[in-house]
Amino acid sequence: MRMDSRMQQRCRYQRQQSVSRAVPVVSARNGGNYAYRVQTGMRSFIKMAGKQDLTPLIDLIAEPGTGPVRERRAEYASLLPPCNAACPAGENIQGWLAAARAGAYHEAWLKLLESNPLPGVHGRVCYHPCETDCNRRELDGAVSIQAVERFLGDRADEQGWTVPIEAPVSGKRVLVVGAGPCGLSAAYHLVRAGHAVEIHDAAPLPGGLMRFGIPAYRLPRAVLRDAIRRIEALGVKIVNSHRVDDLLKQLAEGRFDAAFLAIGAALGKRVDIPARDAARMLDAVSLLHRVASGETPQLGRRVVVYGGGNTAMDAARTARRLGASDTLIVYRRDRAHMPAESFEADEAIEEGVRIKWLTSIKEIVGSDLTVEHMELDSEGWPRPTGRLEQLSADAVVLALGQETDSGFLRAVPGIEFTKDGALIVGPDLMTGCRGVFAGGDAVPGAHTVTASVGQGKKAAHRIDEYLCGKRRAGAIRHPQVTFDKLHLPLYSDAEPHEPGRLPPGERAEGFEEIIAGFSEPQARYEAQRCLSCGNCFECDQCYAACPEQAIEKLGIGAGYRVLYERCTGCAVCFETCPVHAIEMVPEPTGAAR
Repeated sequence: MRMDSRMQQRCRYQRQQSVSRAVPVVSARNGGNYAYRVQTGMRSFIKMAGKQDLTPLIDLIAEPGTGPVRERRAEYASLLPPCNAACPAGENIQGWLAAARAGAYHEAWLKLLESNPLPGVHGRVCYHPCETDCNRRELDGAVSIQAVERFLGDRADEQGWTVPIEAPVSGKRVLVVGAGPCGLSAAYHLVRAGHAVEIHDAAPLPGGLMRFGIPAYRLPRAVLRDAIRRIEALGVKIVNSHRVDDLLKQLAEGRFDAAFLAIGAALGKRVDIPARDAARMLDAVSLLHRVASGETPQLGRRVVVYGGGNTAMDAARTARRLGASDTLIVYRRDRAHMPAESFEADEAIEEGVRIKWLTSIKEIVGSDLTVEHMELDSEGWPRPTGRLEQLSADAVVLALGQETDSGFLRAVPGIEFTKDGALIVGPDLMTGCRGVFAGGDAVPGAHTVTASVGQGKKAAHRIDEYLCGKRRAGAIRHPQVTFDKLHLPLYSDAEPHEPGRLPPGERAEGFEEIIAGFSEPQARYEAQRCLSCGNCFECDQCYAACPEQAIEKLGIGAGYRVLYERCTGCAVCFETCPVHAIEMVPEPTGAAR
């Protein structure tokens, strides 16, 4: 009797199990949209657990076995990968990585643009919480998601890819106030939904703090320019040097059906520091704006930056590039409690910036600063110690946070404000004035480019619902897949690629971009490191492992289905699925067993 190919495959699998005690692991096929290739066979676990053998022992009473009546059944599931869950812009990161690892870069870019119109920008300035939560961190390092996103954005600019608009024209008009990341994102999603959009912005060029707040060594202006031109090519009209002072008048004159306020937080906060004949004092927001506008402020040799956020790091690094040989950041808390991203502080220190922790400026007299040493209480907040120290500076840059310039909205009925001037909005991002929405840095919440882009998308969806008079179908939020839910006793070591960087000694010589992008092989390799957590990538492990031949292949890209007339509920498929794309669920009441 001859065995069919399927039976031969099962026999090979069983021999492999008995010889090597291996379990099926992730594999990939040439040209398919599949997870990173790993090979079956015994591998060292040095990265994860030294030389300890992590092959799990079989506990015959830990799980219920099969019997005459099936009590549970296998079901294919689509769960939420941690990268997707962590993305403030709401990107389907796993989805576009799957296309990128197959070399389908245009498809990956289009999928990315379903949520984010600024991939080249995000690939440089996002603080990538997706990588912080990536399950692969528990193996050999997180997938370098940000670098792959940058590659896709740069590839689109190089090849002139365009964005299709498929929605019919709605006849509705929307005014967006502010051309920063939130306003641009909202305009992009609104125009793709079929609405006419006009952006009014007070600055001479669009981009908001992406242009006037993020230094060029992090975000080259050509990248931002190309991203904005792509949005304009969709039909978004941007009116620069147009300050909106009377919102209701603008709405009436332009015959707009709705408005979105994305006015940002471009005013630097001030602090009451006693100062007599003080050294030059300026706020970090103004300094960065002037430099981005082409000016070269003369700060002197000794510069003190007061603050501990990302803006403080940018201001200090900018001061170094303007010729300050002694740049010192003064911050009232310690490094563990600073609001700046840790890598921002690392890069500043690499470039020669010094940081004086647990220190507060008490008084400024001429070029002399009196600072007080602080200590942290049990909750991590600073308190004075009475110990004083003298410093000297030619210029003091205040980087103590930002606030929104919302005074012109005080006359709009229904709009309410927080005590620091931020706009109060509902869950739908609508203010108390009907048809007027707000988002980004102008409302309470996380103030980053990525969070603003995500809020712009959310606002666009809510505005579209308002204009069309119907709710969008809500997305189903699936349970998240944590590392402990994966079945990866075997995996291939694949160290992440690190982007190239300018040597620290060369960075302060100008505003050249300091981090290089990935080549095509590097980007594809990195995309192939994705484990596809929680979602089937058709590795065939369940198909090969099922002892009852109860798994049916539906073709490439179509997945599998369980033949319940054969399934005994043994859970072998569940245990061999490396990415937890199968769940064992109780047998439905009344179902055939």
